Amino acid sequence: MNRATKFIIILGIVSLFADMTYEGARGITGPFMAFLGASAFMVGFAAGFGELSGYLIRFLSGYVSDRTGRYWFITFAGYIINLIAVPLLAFAGNWQVAVLLIIIERVGKGLRTPPRDAILSYASSTMGHGTGFGIHEALDQIGAVAGPFIVFLVLALGGGFREGFLVLAVPAIMALSVLTAGYLLFPRPGELETSTRIDYTSFRGSYWIYMLAVCFIALGYADFPLVGYHLGVSGVLEPSMIPVLYSLAMLTDAVSALIFGRYFDRYGFRVMALAVFISMLYAPLAFLGGSLAAVTGAALWGVGMGAQESVMRAAVSRFSPPERRGSAYGTFNMVFGVAWFSGSLLMGYLYGVWIPAVVLFSLVTQSAAIAVIAGIERMEGQDSR
Repeated sequence: MNRATKFIIILGIVSLFADMTYEGARGITGPFMAFLGASAFMVGFAAGFGELSGYLIRFLSGYVSDRTGRYWFITFAGYIINLIAVPLLAFAGNWQVAVLLIIIERVGKGLRTPPRDAILSYASSTMGHGTGFGIHEALDQIGAVAGPFIVFLVLALGGGFREGFLVLAVPAIMALSVLTAGYLLFPRPGELETSTRIDYTSFRGSYWIYMLAVCFIALGYADFPLVGYHLGVSGVLEPSMIPVLYSLAMLTDAVSALIFGRYFDRYGFRVMALAVFISMLYAPLAFLGGSLAAVTGAALWGVGMGAQESVMRAAVSRFSPPERRGSAYGTFNMVFGVAWFSGSLLMGYLYGVWIPAVVLFSLVTQSAAIAVIAGIERMEGQDSR
């Protein structure tokens, strides 16, 4: 195993333990806030504003990372804020403190994501960016599945919400420990960048066209809580089965990240277009079908998420030189997050008006993304001649 592969696996293990921590917490923050007396509006505000804040700060984080070269420092700061906020929820005495910690946790994640993805892109240049990000996402999703299960065990054995948050301090400590080991072993990850074909010093023009495709994908991709809400209120599935369905989606996320990431390195943007085409079918299946269609739709939703976390992140590296990689990922994450948040609000509104309108909106935006990606594929083909 070469050094670059070892580094990718180390970062993947960090994400595995980190996801155990905050994904485990996300399953109980809603009922915990209700226990503290928060209204449904405040629960929604904490989740929505936290996500939006986390995505907005990524632009600044990526820019500062490039300007200062302190990729490791900002990555560490983000992980510490992100992970420490979770066990601190156990000591929240009122819902106001809980809301603050939930927002801080999301801001921490946003702070560390662009520099972390930048140093991951350096290492993945050896095996292919798609493959590298695919391996990272697969390990990440193992933690996303394990975290909620750990909390479930705590509650099933008679513990409460506070005990659940405290238990998550263990994977948080493990994540920071492995991250420290990664820094000690690879203090200058930029040296792992092996590409010699970079002959530009700023973002290529096709990067901004790619941002348009990212915007379309994020706008029309429903957040799983909306899918779960529909399945629950419509009676398509028993409420107890919805978390199981989410676990299925996370598993298909992990598998598809590996598959699409690997083939993206071979066949380029046509693989991204294929992933969007396959995953866009989640909408009619999940929102208009019965129980079997819902299961299939959840699996396809996971396929799309896996492609987004591997192929979409890997593609950013194709448009940016190493010294601008943090800014490239910061801009990418900000565009994706703002579009996702805007799309979530719009689809939530459309759901209350006419459910088929949600499906139509999703299909139209994903089709628009495919058209833009096809244009990028043609541009890339002409550039390579």
